[in-house]
Amino acid sequence: MQQQVVDTRNDTVTETVTVREAVFRLLREFGMTSVFGNPGSTELPMFMDFPEDFRYVLGLQECVVVAMADGHAQATHNAAFINLHSAAGVGHAMGNIFTAYRNQTPLVITAGQQARSILPFEPFLGSTQAAELPRPYVKWSVEPARAEDVPLAIARAYYIAMTPPRGPVLVSIPSDDWAVRTLPVAARQVSRALRPDPETLAAIANALDAARAPAIVVGAAVDRDGAWAEAVELAERHQARVYVAPMSGRCSFPEDHPLWAGFLPAMRERIVERLAGHDLVFALGAPAFTYHVEGNGPHLPEGAALVQMTDDPQVAAWAPTGTAAICSIRLGLVDLLAQSAPPQRPAPPTHVRPGRVAEPPAGERLSVDWVLQTLSDVRPRDSIVVEEAPSARSTMHGHLPIFASETFYTMASGGLGWSLPAAVGVALGKPGTRVIALIGDGSAMYAIQALWSAVRLGLPIMVVILNNRRYAALHEFARIFGYRHDDPVPGTDLPDLDFVGLAAAQGMRGLRVDRAEALRPALMEGLQSSGPLLIEVEVR
Repeated sequence: MQQQVVDTRNDTVTETVTVREAVFRLLREFGMTSVFGNPGSTELPMFMDFPEDFRYVLGLQECVVVAMADGHAQATHNAAFINLHSAAGVGHAMGNIFTAYRNQTPLVITAGQQARSILPFEPFLGSTQAAELPRPYVKWSVEPARAEDVPLAIARAYYIAMTPPRGPVLVSIPSDDWAVRTLPVAARQVSRALRPDPETLAAIANALDAARAPAIVVGAAVDRDGAWAEAVELAERHQARVYVAPMSGRCSFPEDHPLWAGFLPAMRERIVERLAGHDLVFALGAPAFTYHVEGNGPHLPEGAALVQMTDDPQVAAWAPTGTAAICSIRLGLVDLLAQSAPPQRPAPPTHVRPGRVAEPPAGERLSVDWVLQTLSDVRPRDSIVVEEAPSARSTMHGHLPIFASETFYTMASGGLGWSLPAAVGVALGKPGTRVIALIGDGSAMYAIQALWSAVRLGLPIMVVILNNRRYAALHEFARIFGYRHDDPVPGTDLPDLDFVGLAAAQGMRGLRVDRAEALRPALMEGLQSSGPLLIEVEVR
């Protein structure tokens, strides 16, 4: 039976709909017709009469669900919609919610909640203070006071998630809300791109023009905001060397460009060493700077000044020094290019990449640098690499260059278990594109269930597992705390993991490579496969 009420927002008579109908209408208007989830009892009422034009993307654990949605959101430039189970389900997801927060990925997360009618009785599966559970790693979190307010809450969540700095939001929804009748909510057009104020921009332009040897440090926000071409144009105009910010989750400058200068380490003293000789540092879409270990001394080389362009007010606030413009990176660069007119400068020295490595002798375990060099040789330039192999990261910087916008993704949080399921989401969001998931053996085990989702979705993903049989990154990092090279590090050995067997158990074909002559044919097969293929590479 149809029901009508007077809409006090505009004094018109409007037909009411169920909360379920209102939410799916709204999601359709927002372009979010994929629901990433792992169902539980408190979510079942949402999916009655599930719309035929929607797709449910099943992950076998909540951390997998969030990372798949994160990859999809980054690939499509739109927020992804997630449905999690109450309490424990959100808890399972928190690791990758934290990563989405650090990645600045827009996610609209709904979490089931027990029925309002029994919440006073501390029911089984009830979430106590549901809106507080995911904080501080969501931009906004709410459990609406009334069932009728759920569609408005989801609309608000979407606008907040999509406003820079983008990020995840959460709406907790009691299970008996979905059948309540309410007014429909229409999607609105909300402008989100902010231009820099002219005065600050002029100061940055003047500093760049006056610099003797400027350096640009690019971060993930350049690629996220579609400002790749503008960043290249700015660097070329100023003959500025371009460094990659520490722990950047995207590639924001072509690594075969003559002005590309390599990656900055996450250590204060080392950053100062690398930037020596520059009198101006322009942090572009990046913090200044991300550190991983305690450091001492100045944040910049002696005599160098800092200017910054960021879409994140918090990043501008905690920067230790310098002038900062808070704005859309792309719009800020467009305006900066219209103002900046530097004098002719000589081209700086080009960055020297590591030389090619020789093929390992027969019978010897493969080296990571040779494996990545071979992968670089055979992969298409526009293929997408989604990486989570911490111990191979520095080697990848030397032997697996990235050339194009939106062809590299990794987690900016340091939390493992993101990249394998994120590769599934990226492949889902960019149909027909070849996706390479480059994963360490330790990282893979945090979210190995993602293989099942890749198989069910039939995605063209090549999963390359670098199996060194330990948490190798911890062995390297231990030296910072005084461990000697041969000191044991407890809890870091990972013997006897069979990734080909794990893949087969989830329906995915796998190959094991432990000889040099077998690597290239295996990689070529993976790059040409119409569906997912796992390649386990034994490395030393």
